[in-house]
Amino acid sequence: MPTPDSANINQSQKPSLWDALLPTISLVLMLATSVYLFSDDSSYGANQIALMLCAFIAVAVGMKNGILWSDFEPAIYKGIGLAMSAILILLAVGALIGTWILSGTVPTIIYFGLELMNPSWFYVSACLVCALVSLSIGSSWTVAGTIGVGMIGVAAGLGLSIEITAGAIISGAYFGDKLSPLSDTTNLAPAVVGTDLFAHIQHLLWTTVPSIVLSLVAFAYLGLSHDTATNTAQTQAILSLIDSTYQVSLWLLLPLLVVLLLAWKKVAALPSILIGALLGGVFAVIFQPEVVHAFANDDSISPAMALLKGVWIALFDGYQSNTGNETIDSLLSRGGMSSMLNTVWLIISAMTFGAAMEKAGLLARLIEGILSRVHSTAGLVSSTVLTCVGCNIITADQYISIILPGRMYKLEYSRRKLAPVNLSRTLEDSATVTSALVPWNTCGAFMAATLGVATLAYLPYCFFNLLCPLVAIGYATLGIKMLPLDEQATYDEPALNA
Repeated sequence: MPTPDSANINQSQKPSLWDALLPTISLVLMLATSVYLFSDDSSYGANQIALMLCAFIAVAVGMKNGILWSDFEPAIYKGIGLAMSAILILLAVGALIGTWILSGTVPTIIYFGLELMNPSWFYVSACLVCALVSLSIGSSWTVAGTIGVGMIGVAAGLGLSIEITAGAIISGAYFGDKLSPLSDTTNLAPAVVGTDLFAHIQHLLWTTVPSIVLSLVAFAYLGLSHDTATNTAQTQAILSLIDSTYQVSLWLLLPLLVVLLLAWKKVAALPSILIGALLGGVFAVIFQPEVVHAFANDDSISPAMALLKGVWIALFDGYQSNTGNETIDSLLSRGGMSSMLNTVWLIISAMTFGAAMEKAGLLARLIEGILSRVHSTAGLVSSTVLTCVGCNIITADQYISIILPGRMYKLEYSRRKLAPVNLSRTLEDSATVTSALVPWNTCGAFMAATLGVATLAYLPYCFFNLLCPLVAIGYATLGIKMLPLDEQATYDEPALNA
């Protein structure tokens, strides 16, 4: 993401620090008021209003400094355009969830998960499984949208916390995404600062491994301290209900395997997920024709057209379960593109605010103000972390939160004789992992919509995402593995030869 056009902001028009703080503080106050007034429902419209109002505060500040509305308008369109890929993927995931429930793929994952997983070790298992799959395919979103949805169902069936489960899924997914050479963010961070991919991954291990180990310890403690003795009857009831409603078969896991294979082959996320959604529809017709007919609920058309109608509804409006069991109905009444529209609204509002802040030069002014107060290596790393977190909050986009601070801090790291891998690692330790913790960020909105758990509800249990920035700051404070600039060449060599 390019920095604001300096040609449009001359010295007399340069925003002051107070200019930059006005929309930022306004956003914090409005969002706090939104949460106070609407609680968990704040993301269903109230937060969007706050973001749009603060976007126009930023526009007003920019116009005061001489930037025309005709300059802001294309910048906002461009900012929203950056999120179109995420929006289309969100809609595709909604369709996938709908057809995978209708076909029995999600119920099959839940069924076998309930039979095979030990409740005491479930959180650890969920984290490890998601970490390994994400490491192999390089996509936290694909893991959450496929395996993650099933894991949430298993947790509910076992009587475990879906909030902790969501934290375990996201922790594992981001661990794998952060270290995988197939991940876009893992490639983006070293590219922005000018270092080698494998040197970047090698340097990442120093902060990533301790963070995931501590996370697994925390999940193990939560799992072992949970009383599972009273969950047997509920689990058996859910197993019986799934077995009587769906034809459960290992074949129904094939759509999941196809999507993961496509991701591993580096097929783009959107076509991969759409293929998975359509495959789910085909499997619904083959394996669950009675379920599809009942769902279509239209005796005026032929059986074949009823099958088509049922799949079509699942694609755009999701599946509605009516078994009479509250737990299973809440698990399986989900999906459809329409279920993602509120999240799309949230993303568009957030991207509008971020684009207005950037075009007005307010983001650059905030970072400039931070850098003027940095006097040590620990302060520099801490400032980088805070800037990346702030960019995730303000711009609502993970990629901008890597690119913008990466460009702006690159010269400062070089001036302080620190190797570029220190910066690329810090970008990943902050921008990448905290994106899922901001409700209106594209990543946070995606995880909440996909897993069916509010961002602020799962946030306290995303141990890996919370620990990584702290470990990064701790290393800088203690002077651990902060590579000097003159050691970069010798550090890169073994990685390049590996």
